[in-house]
Amino acid sequence: MLSSVVKEYMSDLVDILIVSFIFYQLLLLLRGTRAVQLVKGISVVVLLWIISRYFELRTITWLIENLFSVGVIAIIVIFQPEIRRALEQIGRGGFFSRHRVIREEEVNKLVQELAKAVQYLSSNKVGALIVLEQRTGLFDYVRTGVVLNADVSSELIRTIFSTNTPLHDGAIIIQGAKVTAAGCFLPLSESARISKALGTRHRAGLGMSEISDAIVIIVSEETSAVSIAQNGILESNLSNEAFLSHLFQLLKQKPAEGLSKDRREKNG
Repeated sequence: MLSSVVKEYMSDLVDILIVSFIFYQLLLLLRGTRAVQLVKGISVVVLLWIISRYFELRTITWLIENLFSVGVIAIIVIFQPEIRRALEQIGRGGFFSRHRVIREEEVNKLVQELAKAVQYLSSNKVGALIVLEQRTGLFDYVRTGVVLNADVSSELIRTIFSTNTPLHDGAIIIQGAKVTAAGCFLPLSESARISKALGTRHRAGLGMSEISDAIVIIVSEETSAVSIAQNGILESNLSNEAFLSHLFQLLKQKPAEGLSKDRREKNG
């Protein structure tokens, strides 16, 4: 009798541990994607349903329960890119891998290399679009370009954006300390408040910053002005010193300081 109870207890414990591990790995997969915001929205709806059931708010309960009835299909449609990526990672054995965190020394090297490249591109009026991935995953946009997986260096960036090279018109995407891909296509901003003076490169940079938390560096081919976009806000006409300082602050997630000399344009 005792052995059967212990066996049942151990079986339940193993079952709980396996399910917990699977959910933990799924949360890790979602953490680097836009699906995180959708999960938060679903959590709010579930919480509202619990409250409405508790207080017997019948109309709200009925609406939410009917929403749940089609929720499974909606989740499959909404999370299709994330589901596909999760299955791909499982197939590659990447289900057990951890998200790589960039070290402080890598941040310092990254900023210095970007500063050298941007200064050269600006001085020579060479247009550039550089995307630094943060918490929101950009795998769908990486697929639109040519995968490189190369170390970040000013020489590589200058070469990619050199006029008449095959990849100079697209964006490069940097994940961690690697140039993951070049020649990538970014979504254009649809905000009606964007200045008419801004071209396609700026609209693409702002568009990416509006749908993700990525840091986007833009070098204008016409004016040689250097800008940084994040969260739909464009910091324009940055000097070399302001660019270096602001990029450090963004990558280290410190509040921006000392930018009063530069013109800020809020778009969207």
